[in-house]
Amino acid sequence: MTAPGDAVNAGFLAYRVASVDEGGAMGIVVTAIVGGIIGWLASIVMKTNAQMGIIANVIVGIVGSALGHYLAGVMGIAAGGLGGLLVGVAGAVLLIVILKALGVFS
Repeated sequence: MTAPGDAVNAGFLAYRVASVDEGGAMGIVVTAIVGGIIGWLASIVMKTNAQMGIIANVIVGIVGSALGHYLAGVMGIAAGGLGGLLVGVAGAVLLIVILKALGVFS
């Protein structure tokens, strides 16, 4: 059984990909691409796709993925691979819900 801290360390897909030790500038490019895909999928789920551009998708995807992996770690869920992608999309959906409540998206 893993401790919640282990799940947090195993998470944060966007942070791990962008780590200087693991790829430098190429890691940042991969983070932007993965973040864009996660943000785009979340915007489709939340039906805000028409309101969000590529930059918003990337930002929501990266921040939402970090949020999802943090919350999964707090709950003791270690997510990697396809599960990590699903946790990232769920975190991005949660972020869009919060942004909708704040009036950023209608």
